[in-house]
Amino acid sequence: MAYRPAFLDFSFARSDLQAGLTVAIVALPLSMAIAIASGVGPDRGLVTAIVGGFLVSAMGGTRHQIGGPAGAFIVLVAACVAQIGIEGLILATLISGAMLAVLGLLRLGGTIRYVPYPVILGFTAGIAVIIAVSQLHDLLGLTLAGPEPGPLLEKLPVLWAARDSLQPASLAIALMTIALILGLQRFAPRLPSMLVAIAVVTLAGLVLPAPTVADRFGALPSGLPMPQLPDLSPALVWAALPFAASFTLLGAIESLLSGMVADQMAGTRMRADDELVGQGIANIGVALFGGFCTTGTIARTATNVRAGSSGPASGMIHAGLLLAVLVIAAPLAGAIPLAGLAGLLMLVAWKMIEWHAIAALSRISRGDAITMAVTFLTVVLRDLTEGIILGMALAGVIFIARMARETGAEPGQDQDSHDPHEMVWHLRGPVFFGSVARIEALLDRIVQHPRLLMLDMAGVPMIDSTGARMIEELAGRLSHKGTRLVVIGASARLRRKLAGLDHAADAEGARALAGS
Repeated sequence: MAYRPAFLDFSFARSDLQAGLTVAIVALPLSMAIAIASGVGPDRGLVTAIVGGFLVSAMGGTRHQIGGPAGAFIVLVAACVAQIGIEGLILATLISGAMLAVLGLLRLGGTIRYVPYPVILGFTAGIAVIIAVSQLHDLLGLTLAGPEPGPLLEKLPVLWAARDSLQPASLAIALMTIALILGLQRFAPRLPSMLVAIAVVTLAGLVLPAPTVADRFGALPSGLPMPQLPDLSPALVWAALPFAASFTLLGAIESLLSGMVADQMAGTRMRADDELVGQGIANIGVALFGGFCTTGTIARTATNVRAGSSGPASGMIHAGLLLAVLVIAAPLAGAIPLAGLAGLLMLVAWKMIEWHAIAALSRISRGDAITMAVTFLTVVLRDLTEGIILGMALAGVIFIARMARETGAEPGQDQDSHDPHEMVWHLRGPVFFGSVARIEALLDRIVQHPRLLMLDMAGVPMIDSTGARMIEELAGRLSHKGTRLVVIGASARLRRKLAGLDHAADAEGARALAGS
């Protein structure tokens, strides 16, 4: 099927204007906060939300997806900036966009869904903890003796050593932000809680002396920069590749999960491959304007659906409104207290952790709970990519062990003849490398050596080459003892895997074959 971008299904309803306005109000402070937490200027967060938001909605494969900077990327982006700088980050975003587009054109969108749910839960919770700790500096107004370390175990002692520099005004503004957001969401859910809270604490900042966005980053530009290619020197490309691969993996997972949420809420059907192509185009576009990696965002996408979005027009409107704010009200954004944005991100981090899902998973499956915990700890203490790889590997091992336990072998009690020279054994479950040892141990219980052993494989859904070789070796050992092994009840697919063995459709056929 050819790539079909969402804008080809463009339609406009008045509800799209309302949805676009609602999402823009949510995205404005959030985009700036995520950018600052990622180690880049707030203007780059707005550029990412504007360019990425427009292209994700226009070029993707969903009707309601909202793109922009995401909290899940904070750790990766901050590490990328620390190691290869802003120019390297922009290049990594460009390369990641090309990778995402290639994944979509190769029709690999469905493979991203193979990431197990416990891995996603642990990964997301780990990112949330890292985000929360990264905000303590601004939330408490600490003055550090040197640069803030990136790794968690190195960061905590540095923050603790600076505890005496705590600024009560910053802490008060952060707590006020959190209280206002929670209070408005509880008692006035129709109001844009994040924007109202940031506006109130910005006014409070005129009285409480706390560092602002302008204090750290200077005045924000009043418009988009001119597009240009980043530095494409071979050395920088080579340094950016690992980060681009991480952006690609996380971006694909995040955007497709967000698309699935939108499908569940709106009753639509995402075109996963087209969505990856659209995400790739969006990241390439963002990089040309000096932004950083963009993806589908679950919270903003859900807000878009709840606000009445009928199609991609609402996401494009949200991007246009953000551009208007940047052009008209950029100086006002510089007065926002950094502690207010830190408080906002603290709530974002808290909500990223799916507490109910974690509790339910811990009760239902010990293996899944272990996978989730290992992924979480690896992400927090080591690295995001390592967390996904280790979580996937552990989930695979646990799945293999579960499948092996589903496999069994037992003597039959239903043969028509009680001839002592004939015996039936029933196999059940998948016969593969993980279950071979268990099946061999069960078949070793055969102490008699009848003239005919019928191996009933009607209950075997699949067999791999290791399982086929095990059965062939069993047939060889029995043949030396005067016993002929005949497979009965196997499907055509299994019979092709066991091409070197005798087969029969039923027990009578097996006896006839054995007697020939």
